[in-house]
Amino acid sequence: MSQTAPNLKPEPAVQVPKPILYTGRFLQFISTSLAAKYAKRLFITPIKHKMPKREFHMDKQSTQTLMRVPAIEKDILVYSYGESDKKILLAHGWSGRGTQLVKIADHFVKLGYQTISFDAPSHGKLKGNKSSLLEFIASIHELEKQYGPFEFAIGHSLGGMSLLNAIQNGVQVKKLVTIGAADIISDIIAHFIKALTLKPIVATKMKAILDRLFGSDINAVSASYSAKEVQIPTLVVHDENDADVHVSCARAIHKALPNGDIHITQGLGHRRILGSQEVIEKIEEFLLKD
Repeated sequence: MSQTAPNLKPEPAVQVPKPILYTGRFLQFISTSLAAKYAKRLFITPIKHKMPKREFHMDKQSTQTLMRVPAIEKDILVYSYGESDKKILLAHGWSGRGTQLVKIADHFVKLGYQTISFDAPSHGKLKGNKSSLLEFIASIHELEKQYGPFEFAIGHSLGGMSLLNAIQNGVQVKKLVTIGAADIISDIIAHFIKALTLKPIVATKMKAILDRLFGSDINAVSASYSAKEVQIPTLVVHDENDADVHVSCARAIHKALPNGDIHITQGLGHRRILGSQEVIEKIEEFLLKD
């Protein structure tokens, strides 16, 4: 099912600053291995974005608590928004923050839910400059221990990938929604290296570095691989014109899910989709139907 947004201009992809591009090309000229190490450091370094005004009220009205995640020996900042025994876990994407899904949070708080969201390690208001998908997953497991149980979970981009992995590995929710989630880790790396205007061999060497750190093939935590073992009803939401994560990722995740639905929009891109009333109503319909 597709919905159009004919009056919206396509959302541009995130642009890489020129000094970063020039540094990467210079290192590549010297050594592709050096360029791979440089790219890997960039890959695990989230960008801190200024909170937009539309999120101010959630930031002001939520209860915020630092929570230690023992598995990674790092803190996350937890946002408790609304008051209810019915809780929804919200997971932001890479370089996001705990208030980024504000429109979704507002909608479900009005319906009588409480949302629990978080600044992942080194994101949002937290100090630090390194994080990873594995730290997102560990954070979700600890959130379930300390704030669960959750009725539902909704994740954007890397947050969606993280939730698929966490649910595959035991986190319990009744239904899941992913929005703009990427899929195969090696494809994400290739896309990242292409954005840096570096050679494909740099992507190969960078993945080898990450494989060594992970202890095996890091593709094992790819979204569609985890989705095969996620038995709960799951809605995959994605925009046809997403310039950051290709819509083919959504189709692959949906195909892998034993119990999945898919909703494809047009003209909303990777971030604007989070504020779409049509998308939010679709999520409500999916989560609350029997």
